[in-house]
Amino acid sequence: MNEFQFIHSIKQNTYKQQSLLKGIGDDAAVFRSLDKDIVTAVDTFVENIHFNEKTMEAYDIGYKALAANISDVAAMGAQPKFYLVSIVVPDDASSQLLSGLYRGMDDIASKYRMDLIGGDTVTGKQLVLSVTIIGTVSRGKARYRNDARDKDIIFVTGTLGDSQAGLFLLMNDRVTNDKMNFIQRHRMPSPRVKFATSLQPLKRVALNDISDGIANELKEIAEASNVTIILEDDKIPTSSNFNEFSYSQQYEWKYFGGEDFELVGTASEKDWNFIKESADKIGLGITKIGNVTYDQNKNGNVYLKKEDQLVLLEKMGYIHKVGE
Repeated sequence: MNEFQFIHSIKQNTYKQQSLLKGIGDDAAVFRSLDKDIVTAVDTFVENIHFNEKTMEAYDIGYKALAANISDVAAMGAQPKFYLVSIVVPDDASSQLLSGLYRGMDDIASKYRMDLIGGDTVTGKQLVLSVTIIGTVSRGKARYRNDARDKDIIFVTGTLGDSQAGLFLLMNDRVTNDKMNFIQRHRMPSPRVKFATSLQPLKRVALNDISDGIANELKEIAEASNVTIILEDDKIPTSSNFNEFSYSQQYEWKYFGGEDFELVGTASEKDWNFIKESADKIGLGITKIGNVTYDQNKNGNVYLKKEDQLVLLEKMGYIHKVGE
């Protein structure tokens, strides 16, 4: 099918969001928001950097590309509403590739009642998928990295290192327990929107989504807030079969592994019970993993406390190179 036929095939007949006045069909989309702050983000997935034929089907690529954007919005405490998609398609790509990409995006978009409101499709040498997302949050309730304070606790949702374990299993012929769960965590992550928005009653929370490893994400919070962050190694949550991998793999994937898309945050100690209860209500695991301090000589850094020793965690987050 040609470009116009394809656009017609993905055009929605009805809108999920009442604020959307005009979606696909004109030169631009129109939506109206009177009582919300607008949050927007963009992510780009490139063939042989973020994925390849061995690690993902077309459906998975579409699903994960939008999931990554949804996770960014969740880290701001916002609810995703709309998305736009620009795709560079190889000349020899099949119509099944495009339909698979959009089917993956549509499936996760439906879970969050999101509307596709535009985009573009062009031909090129390799597959590139760029997604722009738009979300909303109550006025003054967006969450920022510079809101960590001395004596805050640090918490994280879910388990860490699973996505990189899944990627390793996809790239290597290795038998392990719970193999499909690790692979699923790599291909189809679960953005923590419901949890993030449940924290809206709290006056102050600093959040980051774990796209480049928890050490890197907390380094960004430490620098933005001018504080020192201390993690406790024995409290970092991992899956039950994670110990089947080598010690060095576990260490690297826990702290520097990418694309878990969990949320890490800091908040006042007095708010921990509310945070824990919010996670429990939706069946989401959450763990207190450290604390924030103020030390002029160490501010802006993240340290790992292990056997009563403090080790500096350098900023060396995950680098996407699945093609190697």
